Amino acid sequence: MNHFRAYLQIVKPYRWLIAITLAIGIIKFAIPLTLPLFLKYVVDDVLLADLSVDDKTSKLFKAVGLAFLLFVVVRYPVEYYRQYFAQLTTSRVLFDLRNKLYAHLQRLSIRFYQNRKSGEIISRMMNDAEQTKSLVETGLMNVWLDMFTLVIALVIMFNMNVALTFVAIAILPFYGYAVKKLYKRLRGYSRSRSQAMAEMQGYLNEHVNGIPVVKSFTLESYEQQQFGNRNQTFLERAFALTRWNALTQSIINTLTEIAPLLVLACGGYFVVQGSLTLGEFVAFYGYLDRLYAPLRRLVNSSTELTQASASLERVMELLGEQAEITDAPDAVPLRAEQGDIHFRNVSFRYHNESDWVLRNINLHIPRGHTVALVGMSGGGKSSLVSLLARFYDTQEGEITINGQPIRGVTQHSLRSQIGMVLQDNILFSGSARENILLGNPNRTEEQIYDAARRANAHEFIMSLPKGYDTEIGERGVKLSGGQKQRIAIARVFLKDPAILVLDEATSALDLESEHAIQESLAELSQNRTTLVVAHRLSTITHADLIVVIEHGHIVEQGRHDELMRSGGAYARLYNVQYL
Repeated sequence: MNHFRAYLQIVKPYRWLIAITLAIGIIKFAIPLTLPLFLKYVVDDVLLADLSVDDKTSKLFKAVGLAFLLFVVVRYPVEYYRQYFAQLTTSRVLFDLRNKLYAHLQRLSIRFYQNRKSGEIISRMMNDAEQTKSLVETGLMNVWLDMFTLVIALVIMFNMNVALTFVAIAILPFYGYAVKKLYKRLRGYSRSRSQAMAEMQGYLNEHVNGIPVVKSFTLESYEQQQFGNRNQTFLERAFALTRWNALTQSIINTLTEIAPLLVLACGGYFVVQGSLTLGEFVAFYGYLDRLYAPLRRLVNSSTELTQASASLERVMELLGEQAEITDAPDAVPLRAEQGDIHFRNVSFRYHNESDWVLRNINLHIPRGHTVALVGMSGGGKSSLVSLLARFYDTQEGEITINGQPIRGVTQHSLRSQIGMVLQDNILFSGSARENILLGNPNRTEEQIYDAARRANAHEFIMSLPKGYDTEIGERGVKLSGGQKQRIAIARVFLKDPAILVLDEATSALDLESEHAIQESLAELSQNRTTLVVAHRLSTITHADLIVVIEHGHIVEQGRHDELMRSGGAYARLYNVQYL
Protein backbone atom coordinates (compact mmCIF):
# COMPACT_ATOMS: atom_id res chain seq x y z
CA MET A 1 0.00 0.00 0.00
CA ASN A 2 2.90 2.36 0.78
CA HIS A 3 4.28 1.64 -2.67
CA PHE A 4 0.96 2.57 -4.24
CA ARG A 5 0.78 5.82 -2.24
CA ALA A 6 4.25 6.74 -3.47
CA TYR A 7 3.18 5.92 -7.02
CA LEU A 8 0.10 8.12 -6.66
CA GLN A 9 2.41 11.08 -5.97
CA ILE A 10 3.85 10.58 -9.46
CA VAL A 11 0.33 10.33 -10.91
CA LYS A 12 -0.99 13.36 -8.96
CA PRO A 13 0.01 16.07 -11.51
CA TYR A 14 -2.25 14.35 -14.06
CA ARG A 15 -5.37 14.04 -11.88
CA TRP A 16 -7.29 16.47 -14.11
CA LEU A 17 -6.41 14.46 -17.21
CA ILE A 18 -7.67 11.35 -15.41
CA ALA A 19 -10.89 13.19 -14.45
CA ILE A 20 -11.45 14.28 -18.07
CA THR A 21 -10.81 10.72 -19.27
CA LEU A 22 -13.29 9.34 -16.72
CA ALA A 23 -15.94 11.91 -17.72
CA ILE A 24 -15.59 11.02 -21.40
CA GLY A 25 -15.45 7.34 -20.45
CA ILE A 26 -18.78 7.57 -18.63
CA ILE A 27 -20.40 8.85 -21.84
CA LYS A 28 -18.63 6.17 -23.88
CA PHE A 29 -19.72 3.35 -21.56
CA ALA A 30 -23.25 4.77 -21.14
CA ILE A 31 -24.01 4.68 -24.88
CA PRO A 32 -24.04 0.83 -25.18
CA LEU A 33 -26.38 0.68 -22.15
CA THR A 34 -29.14 2.21 -24.30
CA LEU A 35 -29.10 -0.59 -26.91
CA PRO A 36 -31.30 -3.05 -24.93
CA LEU A 37 -33.82 -0.21 -24.42
CA PHE A 38 -33.93 0.28 -28.19
CA LEU A 39 -34.54 -3.49 -28.54
CA LYS A 40 -37.37 -3.39 -25.98
CA TYR A 41 -38.99 -0.45 -27.81
CA VAL A 42 -38.72 -2.09 -31.23
CA VAL A 43 -40.13 -5.45 -30.03
CA ASP A 44 -42.94 -4.22 -27.75
CA ASP A 45 -43.91 -0.87 -29.29
CA VAL A 46 -43.21 -1.57 -32.97
CA LEU A 47 -43.15 -5.24 -33.94
CA LEU A 48 -45.80 -6.54 -31.52
CA ALA A 49 -47.91 -3.37 -31.35
CA ASP A 50 -51.36 -3.20 -32.89
CA LEU A 51 -50.39 -0.69 -35.60
CA SER A 52 -50.57 -0.43 -39.34
CA VAL A 53 -47.61 -1.45 -41.47
CA ASP A 54 -46.87 2.18 -42.35
CA ASP A 55 -46.87 3.25 -38.71
CA LYS A 56 -44.64 0.33 -37.74
CA THR A 57 -42.24 1.15 -40.57
CA SER A 58 -42.16 4.83 -39.60
CA LYS A 59 -41.49 4.07 -35.92
CA LEU A 60 -38.85 1.48 -36.83
CA PHE A 61 -36.87 3.87 -39.03
CA LYS A 62 -37.10 6.66 -36.46
CA ALA A 63 -35.74 4.32 -33.76
CA VAL A 64 -32.96 3.04 -36.03
CA GLY A 65 -32.11 6.60 -37.13
CA LEU A 66 -31.79 7.76 -33.51
CA ALA A 67 -29.69 4.72 -32.66
CA PHE A 68 -27.44 5.39 -35.68
CA LEU A 69 -26.96 9.00 -34.56
CA LEU A 70 -26.05 7.88 -31.05
CA PHE A 71 -23.88 4.83 -31.88
CA VAL A 72 -22.03 6.26 -34.90
CA VAL A 73 -22.06 10.05 -34.96
CA VAL A 74 -21.80 10.64 -31.20
CA ARG A 75 -19.78 7.58 -30.22
CA TYR A 76 -16.93 8.08 -32.73
CA PRO A 77 -15.45 11.31 -31.22
CA VAL A 78 -16.22 10.10 -27.68
CA GLU A 79 -14.32 6.84 -28.34
CA TYR A 80 -11.41 8.73 -29.95
CA TYR A 81 -10.93 11.24 -27.14
CA ARG A 82 -11.38 8.63 -24.47
CA GLN A 83 -8.55 6.52 -25.96
CA TYR A 84 -6.42 9.59 -26.67
CA PHE A 85 -6.60 11.02 -23.15
CA ALA A 86 -6.12 7.58 -21.55
CA GLN A 87 -2.95 6.90 -23.57
CA LEU A 88 -1.72 10.47 -23.08
CA THR A 89 -2.05 10.15 -19.31
CA THR A 90 -0.37 6.75 -19.02
CA SER A 91 2.46 7.79 -21.36
CA ARG A 92 3.11 10.99 -19.39
CA VAL A 93 3.11 9.10 -16.07
CA LEU A 94 5.53 6.51 -17.49
CA PHE A 95 7.72 9.33 -18.83
CA ASP A 96 7.86 10.95 -15.38
CA LEU A 97 8.46 7.62 -13.62
CA ARG A 98 11.42 6.75 -15.84
CA ASN A 99 12.87 10.24 -15.44
CA LYS A 100 12.49 9.92 -11.67
CA LEU A 101 14.16 6.49 -11.74
CA TYR A 102 17.07 7.75 -13.84
CA ALA A 103 17.55 10.81 -11.63
CA HIS A 104 17.54 8.49 -8.59
CA LEU A 105 20.11 6.20 -10.23
CA GLN A 106 22.37 9.23 -10.72
CA ARG A 107 22.26 9.90 -6.97
CA LEU A 108 23.06 6.35 -5.87
CA SER A 109 26.59 5.63 -4.73
CA ILE A 110 29.28 3.57 -6.44
CA ARG A 111 28.79 0.71 -3.97
CA PHE A 112 25.20 0.19 -5.16
CA TYR A 113 26.39 -0.44 -8.73
CA GLN A 114 29.14 -2.75 -7.55
CA ASN A 115 26.53 -4.95 -5.84
CA ARG A 116 23.99 -5.02 -8.72
CA LYS A 117 23.99 -6.34 -12.25
CA SER A 118 23.42 -3.52 -14.72
CA GLY A 119 20.97 -5.67 -16.71
CA GLU A 120 18.76 -6.13 -13.64
CA ILE A 121 18.68 -2.37 -13.03
CA ILE A 122 17.74 -1.81 -16.70
CA SER A 123 15.02 -4.48 -16.46
CA ARG A 124 13.41 -2.71 -13.51
CA MET A 125 13.61 0.64 -15.26
CA MET A 126 12.23 -0.57 -18.59
CA ASN A 127 10.17 -3.77 -18.22
CA ASP A 128 8.78 -3.30 -14.71
CA ALA A 129 8.13 0.42 -15.20
CA GLU A 130 6.21 -0.41 -18.40
CA GLN A 131 4.03 -2.88 -16.49
CA THR A 132 3.00 -0.19 -14.01
CA LYS A 133 1.05 1.62 -16.76
CA SER A 134 -1.86 -0.69 -15.96
CA LEU A 135 -2.19 0.89 -12.52
CA VAL A 136 -3.24 4.16 -14.18
CA GLU A 137 -5.16 3.01 -17.25
CA THR A 138 -6.81 0.02 -15.61
CA GLY A 139 -6.72 0.80 -11.89
CA LEU A 140 -7.64 4.49 -12.00
CA MET A 141 -9.80 4.52 -15.14
CA ASN A 142 -11.17 1.28 -16.56
CA VAL A 143 -12.05 -0.30 -13.21
CA TRP A 144 -14.22 2.66 -12.21
CA LEU A 145 -15.87 2.83 -15.64
CA ASP A 146 -16.65 -0.89 -15.52
CA MET A 147 -18.10 -0.49 -12.02
CA PHE A 148 -20.20 2.43 -13.29
CA THR A 149 -21.49 0.26 -16.16
CA LEU A 150 -22.20 -2.61 -13.79
CA VAL A 151 -24.13 -0.45 -11.30
CA ILE A 152 -26.23 1.28 -13.99
CA ALA A 153 -27.00 -2.08 -15.62
CA LEU A 154 -28.10 -3.49 -12.24
CA VAL A 155 -30.33 -0.46 -11.54
CA ILE A 156 -32.07 -0.84 -14.92
CA MET A 157 -32.41 -4.63 -14.48
CA PHE A 158 -33.92 -4.25 -10.99
CA ASN A 159 -36.30 -1.69 -12.41
CA MET A 160 -37.37 -4.19 -15.10
CA ASN A 161 -37.82 -7.29 -12.94
CA VAL A 162 -36.53 -7.74 -9.39
CA ALA A 163 -36.89 -11.53 -9.25
CA LEU A 164 -35.08 -12.08 -12.57
CA THR A 165 -32.28 -9.75 -11.49
CA PHE A 166 -31.66 -11.83 -8.36
CA VAL A 167 -31.49 -14.90 -10.61
CA ALA A 168 -28.95 -13.11 -12.85
CA ILE A 169 -26.64 -12.20 -9.95
CA ALA A 170 -27.03 -15.49 -8.05
CA ILE A 171 -23.52 -16.64 -9.03
CA LEU A 172 -21.76 -13.43 -7.91
CA PRO A 173 -20.80 -14.85 -4.46
CA PHE A 174 -19.09 -17.78 -6.22
CA TYR A 175 -17.37 -15.25 -8.48
CA GLY A 176 -16.04 -13.31 -5.50
CA TYR A 177 -14.83 -16.46 -3.73
CA ALA A 178 -13.05 -17.73 -6.85
CA VAL A 179 -11.33 -14.39 -7.45
CA LYS A 180 -10.15 -14.14 -3.83
CA LYS A 181 -8.67 -17.66 -3.83
CA LEU A 182 -7.18 -17.65 -7.32
CA TYR A 183 -5.53 -14.24 -7.27
CA LYS A 184 -3.82 -14.81 -3.97
CA ARG A 185 -1.01 -16.76 -5.66
CA LEU A 186 -0.95 -14.78 -8.88
CA ARG A 187 1.14 -11.95 -7.43
CA GLY A 188 3.89 -14.32 -6.31
CA TYR A 189 4.03 -15.99 -9.72
CA SER A 190 4.17 -12.60 -11.43
CA ARG A 191 6.99 -11.32 -9.23
CA SER A 192 8.93 -14.54 -9.72
CA ARG A 193 8.62 -14.21 -13.51
CA SER A 194 9.83 -10.59 -13.41
CA GLN A 195 12.84 -11.60 -11.32
CA ALA A 196 13.74 -14.35 -13.80
CA MET A 197 13.47 -11.84 -16.65
CA ALA A 198 15.78 -9.41 -14.80
CA GLU A 199 18.35 -12.16 -14.13
CA MET A 200 18.35 -13.23 -17.76
CA GLN A 201 18.69 -9.63 -18.95
CA GLY A 202 21.52 -9.04 -16.47
CA TYR A 203 23.38 -12.11 -17.72
CA LEU A 204 22.82 -11.13 -21.34
CA ASN A 205 24.05 -7.56 -20.83
CA GLU A 206 27.20 -8.70 -19.05
CA HIS A 207 28.13 -11.44 -21.50
CA VAL A 208 27.39 -9.47 -24.67
CA ASN A 209 29.91 -6.91 -23.38
CA GLY A 210 32.34 -9.75 -22.71
CA ILE A 211 32.01 -11.43 -26.12
CA PRO A 212 35.76 -11.04 -26.95
CA VAL A 213 36.58 -13.22 -23.90
CA VAL A 214 33.97 -15.79 -24.96
CA LYS A 215 35.44 -16.05 -28.44
CA SER A 216 39.08 -16.05 -27.34
CA PHE A 217 38.44 -18.96 -24.97
CA THR A 218 36.09 -20.71 -27.45
CA LEU A 219 33.31 -20.71 -24.87
CA GLU A 220 30.42 -20.39 -27.32
CA SER A 221 28.90 -23.79 -26.48
CA TYR A 222 29.38 -23.31 -22.76
CA GLU A 223 27.84 -19.82 -22.90
CA GLN A 224 24.90 -21.16 -24.94
CA GLN A 225 24.28 -23.71 -22.19
CA GLN A 226 24.55 -21.10 -19.42
CA PHE A 227 22.13 -18.76 -21.16
CA GLY A 228 19.85 -21.72 -21.92
CA ASN A 229 19.68 -22.53 -18.19
CA ARG A 230 18.54 -19.01 -17.37
CA ASN A 231 16.14 -18.98 -20.29
CA GLN A 232 14.73 -22.30 -19.05
CA THR A 233 14.21 -20.82 -15.58
CA PHE A 234 12.33 -17.90 -17.11
CA LEU A 235 10.26 -20.29 -19.24
CA GLU A 236 9.29 -22.40 -16.21
CA ARG A 237 8.23 -19.35 -14.22
CA ALA A 238 6.36 -17.92 -17.21
CA PHE A 239 4.57 -21.28 -17.64
CA ALA A 240 3.66 -21.32 -13.95
CA LEU A 241 2.10 -17.88 -14.34
CA THR A 242 0.39 -18.94 -17.59
CA ARG A 243 -1.04 -22.10 -16.02
CA TRP A 244 -2.48 -20.14 -13.11
CA ASN A 245 -3.90 -17.53 -15.48
CA ALA A 246 -5.47 -20.25 -17.62
CA LEU A 247 -6.99 -21.92 -14.53
CA THR A 248 -8.37 -18.59 -13.37
CA GLN A 249 -9.88 -17.71 -16.75
CA SER A 250 -11.44 -21.14 -17.23
CA ILE A 251 -13.13 -21.10 -13.81
CA ILE A 252 -14.32 -17.49 -14.17
CA ASN A 253 -15.64 -17.99 -17.72
CA THR A 254 -17.43 -21.21 -16.75
CA LEU A 255 -19.13 -19.43 -13.85
CA THR A 256 -20.10 -16.58 -16.17
CA GLU A 257 -21.88 -18.90 -18.61
CA ILE A 258 -24.19 -20.23 -15.88
CA ALA A 259 -26.03 -16.90 -15.50
CA PRO A 260 -27.44 -16.71 -19.09
CA LEU A 261 -28.78 -20.26 -18.76
CA LEU A 262 -30.56 -19.41 -15.51
CA VAL A 263 -31.99 -16.17 -16.99
CA LEU A 264 -33.10 -17.99 -20.16
CA ALA A 265 -35.02 -20.57 -18.13
CA CYS A 266 -36.59 -18.19 -15.59
CA GLY A 267 -37.18 -15.34 -18.07
CA GLY A 268 -38.84 -17.67 -20.58
CA TYR A 269 -41.09 -18.98 -17.81
CA PHE A 270 -42.08 -15.40 -16.81
CA VAL A 271 -42.96 -14.56 -20.46
CA VAL A 272 -45.07 -17.71 -20.74
CA GLN A 273 -46.85 -16.80 -17.49
CA GLY A 274 -47.47 -13.26 -18.78
CA SER A 275 -45.58 -11.46 -15.99
CA LEU A 276 -42.88 -10.25 -18.42
CA THR A 277 -43.27 -8.92 -21.97
CA LEU A 278 -41.18 -10.34 -24.80
CA GLY A 279 -39.52 -6.94 -25.31
CA GLU A 280 -38.62 -6.72 -21.63
CA PHE A 281 -37.18 -10.25 -21.77
CA VAL A 282 -35.08 -9.40 -24.86
CA ALA A 283 -33.88 -6.17 -23.22
CA PHE A 284 -33.15 -7.94 -19.93
CA TYR A 285 -31.12 -10.58 -21.73
CA GLY A 286 -29.24 -7.77 -23.48
CA TYR A 287 -28.43 -6.20 -20.12
CA LEU A 288 -27.09 -9.53 -18.93
CA ASP A 289 -24.16 -9.04 -21.29
CA ARG A 290 -23.82 -5.43 -20.08
CA LEU A 291 -23.59 -6.87 -16.55
CA TYR A 292 -21.13 -9.70 -17.11
CA ALA A 293 -18.93 -8.05 -19.76
CA PRO A 294 -17.66 -5.42 -17.25
CA LEU A 295 -17.54 -8.14 -14.60
CA ARG A 296 -15.23 -10.21 -16.85
CA ARG A 297 -13.14 -7.11 -17.49
CA LEU A 298 -12.92 -6.47 -13.76
CA VAL A 299 -11.66 -10.03 -13.25
CA ASN A 300 -9.13 -9.59 -16.07
CA SER A 301 -8.20 -6.26 -14.50
CA SER A 302 -7.45 -8.11 -11.29
CA THR A 303 -4.94 -10.25 -13.21
CA GLU A 304 -3.44 -7.20 -14.85
CA LEU A 305 -3.30 -5.18 -11.63
CA THR A 306 -1.80 -8.09 -9.70
CA GLN A 307 1.04 -8.33 -12.20
CA ALA A 308 1.40 -4.53 -12.27
CA SER A 309 1.55 -4.46 -8.45
CA ALA A 310 4.39 -6.98 -8.47
CA SER A 311 6.26 -4.80 -10.97
CA LEU A 312 5.47 -1.69 -8.92
CA GLU A 313 7.07 -3.32 -5.87
CA ARG A 314 10.29 -3.88 -7.82
CA VAL A 315 10.27 -0.32 -9.19
CA MET A 316 9.61 1.19 -5.76
CA GLU A 317 12.32 -0.98 -4.20
CA LEU A 318 14.74 0.63 -6.64
CA LEU A 319 13.41 4.12 -5.84
CA GLY A 320 13.67 3.26 -2.15
CA GLU A 321 17.40 2.52 -2.33
CA GLN A 322 19.16 5.03 -0.11
CA ALA A 323 22.13 6.95 -1.46
CA GLU A 324 25.14 6.12 0.71
CA ILE A 325 26.87 9.44 -0.06
CA THR A 326 24.69 12.52 0.41
CA ASP A 327 25.26 16.24 0.76
CA ALA A 328 25.03 17.63 4.28
CA PRO A 329 22.00 19.90 4.84
CA ASP A 330 24.34 22.89 5.21
CA ALA A 331 26.74 21.86 2.41
CA VAL A 332 28.43 24.75 0.58
CA PRO A 333 30.24 24.88 -2.79
CA LEU A 334 33.95 24.04 -2.82
CA ARG A 335 36.22 27.04 -3.35
CA ALA A 336 37.77 26.38 -6.74
CA GLU A 337 40.77 28.67 -6.77
CA GLN A 338 43.11 26.26 -4.94
CA GLY A 339 43.83 22.59 -4.64
CA ASP A 340 45.49 22.23 -1.27
CA ILE A 341 44.65 18.74 0.06
CA HIS A 342 44.99 17.30 3.57
CA PHE A 343 44.35 13.71 4.70
CA ARG A 344 44.16 13.72 8.51
CA ASN A 345 44.11 10.41 10.43
CA VAL A 346 42.05 8.81 7.64
CA SER A 347 40.95 5.19 8.08
CA PHE A 348 38.68 3.34 5.69
CA ARG A 349 37.19 -0.07 4.99
CA TYR A 350 34.55 -1.08 2.46
CA HIS A 351 32.33 -2.93 4.94
CA ASN A 352 32.03 -2.82 8.70
CA GLU A 353 32.97 -6.49 8.97
CA SER A 354 35.90 -6.33 6.50
CA ASP A 355 39.56 -5.50 7.17
CA TRP A 356 40.84 -1.92 7.08
CA VAL A 357 41.97 -0.89 3.59
CA LEU A 358 43.57 2.34 4.85
CA ARG A 359 44.71 2.99 8.40
CA ASN A 360 45.62 6.31 9.99
CA ILE A 361 46.66 8.08 6.76
CA ASN A 362 48.20 11.54 7.21
CA LEU A 363 49.22 13.30 4.01
CA HIS A 364 49.52 16.91 2.83
CA ILE A 365 49.46 17.72 -0.89
CA PRO A 366 50.23 21.43 -1.43
CA ARG A 367 48.54 23.40 -4.18
CA GLY A 368 50.11 22.81 -7.62
CA HIS A 369 52.29 19.89 -6.47
CA THR A 370 52.46 16.43 -8.04
CA VAL A 371 52.25 13.53 -5.61
CA ALA A 372 52.74 9.91 -6.69
CA LEU A 373 51.17 7.01 -4.79
CA VAL A 374 53.10 3.76 -5.26
CA GLY A 375 53.16 0.31 -3.74
CA MET A 376 52.04 -3.27 -4.35
CA SER A 377 48.56 -3.98 -5.73
CA GLY A 378 45.87 -3.97 -3.06
CA GLY A 379 47.77 -1.58 -0.82
CA GLY A 380 45.01 1.06 -0.86
CA LYS A 381 46.23 3.59 -3.46
CA SER A 382 43.07 3.65 -5.60
CA SER A 383 40.93 3.63 -2.44
CA LEU A 384 42.66 6.84 -1.34
CA VAL A 385 41.76 8.47 -4.67
CA SER A 386 38.13 7.27 -4.38
CA LEU A 387 37.90 8.88 -0.93
CA LEU A 388 39.13 12.20 -2.32
CA ALA A 389 36.30 12.23 -4.89
CA ARG A 390 33.90 11.06 -2.14
CA PHE A 391 32.87 7.93 -3.98
CA TYR A 392 33.07 6.50 -0.46
CA ASP A 393 33.20 8.12 2.99
CA THR A 394 35.87 7.55 5.59
CA GLN A 395 35.02 5.78 8.83
CA GLU A 396 37.61 7.82 10.73
CA GLY A 397 39.47 11.07 10.15
CA GLU A 398 38.75 13.77 7.56
CA ILE A 399 39.87 15.02 4.17
CA THR A 400 40.00 18.75 3.47
CA ILE A 401 40.51 20.73 0.26
CA ASN A 402 41.49 24.39 0.67
CA GLY A 403 40.71 23.95 4.36
CA GLN A 404 37.12 22.83 3.67
CA PRO A 405 36.14 19.32 4.87
CA ILE A 406 34.86 17.50 1.79
CA ARG A 407 31.85 16.21 3.75
CA GLY A 408 30.78 19.82 4.16
CA VAL A 409 30.83 20.72 0.45
CA THR A 410 28.40 19.71 -2.29
CA GLN A 411 29.33 16.60 -4.26
CA HIS A 412 28.78 18.45 -7.53
CA SER A 413 31.22 21.26 -6.69
CA LEU A 414 33.77 18.74 -5.34
CA ARG A 415 33.77 16.44 -8.36
CA SER A 416 33.60 19.33 -10.81
CA GLN A 417 37.08 20.32 -9.53
CA ILE A 418 38.55 16.81 -9.89
CA GLY A 419 39.57 15.47 -13.30
CA MET A 420 40.30 11.75 -13.61
CA VAL A 421 42.28 9.84 -16.20
CA LEU A 422 42.05 6.12 -15.48
CA GLN A 423 43.67 2.99 -16.87
CA ASP A 424 40.40 1.98 -18.55
CA ASN A 425 38.48 5.16 -19.31
CA ILE A 426 34.86 4.66 -20.28
CA LEU A 427 33.85 6.15 -23.61
CA PHE A 428 30.25 6.10 -24.76
CA SER A 429 28.79 5.20 -28.13
CA GLY A 430 28.53 8.39 -30.16
CA SER A 431 31.01 10.66 -31.90
CA ALA A 432 34.49 11.70 -30.80
CA ARG A 433 33.12 15.25 -30.35
CA GLU A 434 30.32 14.06 -28.04
CA ASN A 435 32.77 12.12 -25.88
CA ILE A 436 35.13 15.07 -25.49
CA LEU A 437 32.17 17.35 -24.69
CA LEU A 438 31.42 15.19 -21.63
CA GLY A 439 34.22 17.18 -19.97
CA ASN A 440 32.03 20.29 -20.20
CA PRO A 441 28.93 20.23 -22.43
CA ASN A 442 28.87 24.06 -22.57
CA ARG A 443 32.22 24.50 -24.35
CA THR A 444 32.51 25.89 -27.90
CA GLU A 445 33.73 24.07 -31.01
CA GLU A 446 37.07 25.92 -30.90
CA GLN A 447 37.57 24.90 -27.26
CA ILE A 448 36.93 21.26 -28.20
CA TYR A 449 39.61 21.44 -30.91
CA ASP A 450 42.03 23.15 -28.51
CA ALA A 451 41.51 20.45 -25.86
CA ALA A 452 42.07 17.73 -28.47
CA ARG A 453 45.29 19.41 -29.70
CA ARG A 454 46.65 19.69 -26.18
CA ALA A 455 45.84 15.99 -25.65
CA ASN A 456 47.64 15.06 -28.93
CA ALA A 457 44.29 13.74 -30.19
CA HIS A 458 43.36 16.29 -32.89
CA GLU A 459 45.53 14.75 -35.60
CA PHE A 460 44.26 11.19 -35.28
CA ILE A 461 40.62 12.38 -34.91
CA MET A 462 40.90 14.36 -38.16
CA SER A 463 42.19 11.21 -39.90
CA LEU A 464 39.02 9.30 -38.96
CA PRO A 465 36.40 8.88 -41.75
CA LYS A 466 34.17 11.68 -40.47
CA GLY A 467 36.63 13.50 -38.26
CA TYR A 468 35.07 14.63 -34.97
CA ASP A 469 31.68 13.24 -36.10
CA THR A 470 33.00 9.69 -36.43
CA GLU A 471 31.08 7.15 -34.36
CA ILE A 472 33.59 5.44 -32.03
CA GLY A 473 31.34 2.54 -30.94
CA GLU A 474 30.27 1.36 -27.50
CA ARG A 475 33.11 1.90 -24.97
CA GLY A 476 35.20 3.22 -27.89
CA VAL A 477 35.72 -0.24 -29.44
CA LYS A 478 36.68 1.26 -32.83
CA LEU A 479 39.72 3.04 -31.32
CA SER A 480 43.08 1.78 -30.10
CA GLY A 481 43.97 1.94 -26.41
CA GLY A 482 46.15 5.00 -26.96
CA GLN A 483 43.47 6.80 -28.96
CA LYS A 484 40.85 6.16 -26.29
CA GLN A 485 43.21 7.47 -23.65
CA ARG A 486 43.89 10.66 -25.60
CA ILE A 487 40.16 11.37 -25.97
CA ALA A 488 39.81 10.83 -22.23
CA ILE A 489 42.64 13.31 -21.63
CA ALA A 490 41.04 15.84 -24.03
CA ARG A 491 37.88 15.47 -21.95
CA VAL A 492 39.79 16.51 -18.81
CA PHE A 493 41.47 19.42 -20.64
CA LEU A 494 37.97 20.64 -21.54
CA LYS A 495 36.84 20.25 -17.91
CA ASP A 496 39.84 22.29 -16.67
CA PRO A 497 39.74 21.08 -13.02
CA ALA A 498 41.89 22.32 -10.14
CA ILE A 499 42.83 18.77 -9.09
CA LEU A 500 44.02 16.02 -11.43
CA VAL A 501 43.99 12.28 -10.66
CA LEU A 502 45.95 9.88 -12.87
CA ASP A 503 45.17 6.29 -11.87
CA GLU A 504 47.42 3.90 -13.82
CA ALA A 505 46.76 6.15 -16.83
CA THR A 506 49.48 4.64 -19.06
CA SER A 507 50.10 1.16 -17.63
CA ALA A 508 48.11 -0.67 -20.34
CA LEU A 509 49.72 1.12 -23.32
CA ASP A 510 52.63 0.31 -25.62
CA LEU A 511 55.78 2.42 -25.25
CA GLU A 512 55.08 4.64 -28.28
CA SER A 513 51.54 5.48 -27.11
CA GLU A 514 52.79 5.92 -23.56
CA HIS A 515 55.40 8.48 -24.68
CA ALA A 516 52.79 10.56 -26.58
CA ILE A 517 50.35 10.41 -23.67
CA GLN A 518 53.00 11.25 -21.07
CA GLU A 519 53.62 14.48 -22.98
CA SER A 520 49.89 15.27 -22.83
CA LEU A 521 49.71 14.41 -19.14
CA ALA A 522 52.73 16.59 -18.39
CA GLU A 523 50.97 19.60 -19.93
CA LEU A 524 47.68 18.67 -18.23
CA SER A 525 49.43 18.59 -14.82
CA GLN A 526 50.82 22.13 -15.10
CA ASN A 527 49.45 24.50 -12.45
CA ARG A 528 47.23 21.75 -11.02
CA THR A 529 47.40 19.66 -7.86
CA THR A 530 48.06 16.19 -9.23
CA LEU A 531 47.77 12.72 -7.69
CA VAL A 532 49.39 9.93 -9.68
CA VAL A 533 48.73 6.26 -8.92
CA ALA A 534 51.46 4.30 -10.66
CA HIS A 535 52.99 0.84 -10.89
CA ARG A 536 55.59 1.80 -13.49
CA LEU A 537 57.92 3.81 -11.25
CA SER A 538 60.00 5.23 -14.10
CA THR A 539 57.05 7.47 -14.98
CA ILE A 540 56.89 9.26 -11.61
CA THR A 541 60.53 10.05 -10.79
CA HIS A 542 59.78 13.75 -11.46
CA ALA A 543 57.05 13.94 -8.77
CA ASP A 544 57.36 16.54 -6.01
CA LEU A 545 56.52 13.83 -3.49
CA ILE A 546 56.41 10.03 -3.72
CA VAL A 547 54.28 8.21 -1.13
CA VAL A 548 54.74 4.47 -0.62
CA ILE A 549 51.60 2.72 0.67
CA GLU A 550 51.72 -0.88 1.88
CA HIS A 551 48.86 -2.77 3.56
CA GLY A 552 46.93 0.47 4.08
CA HIS A 553 49.76 2.37 5.77
CA ILE A 554 52.15 5.05 4.52
CA VAL A 555 55.53 3.45 5.04
CA GLU A 556 57.70 6.01 3.27
CA GLN A 557 57.51 9.39 1.53
CA GLY A 558 59.95 11.79 -0.13
CA ARG A 559 61.44 12.71 -3.50
CA HIS A 560 62.84 10.05 -5.83
CA ASP A 561 66.53 10.68 -5.08
CA GLU A 562 65.92 10.84 -1.32
CA LEU A 563 64.03 7.56 -1.28
CA MET A 564 66.64 5.83 -3.43
CA ARG A 565 69.40 6.94 -1.01
CA SER A 566 67.47 5.68 2.00
CA GLY A 567 67.30 2.16 0.47
CA GLY A 568 63.82 1.44 1.83
CA ALA A 569 60.62 0.04 0.32
CA TYR A 570 60.61 2.42 -2.66
CA ALA A 571 64.24 1.63 -3.58
CA ARG A 572 63.48 -2.11 -3.48
CA LEU A 573 60.43 -1.67 -5.78
CA TYR A 574 62.38 0.54 -8.17
CA ASN A 575 65.39 -1.78 -8.36
CA VAL A 576 63.16 -4.82 -8.99
CA GLN A 577 61.47 -3.01 -11.92
CA TYR A 578 64.76 -1.69 -13.28
CA LEU A 579 66.38 -5.10 -13.16
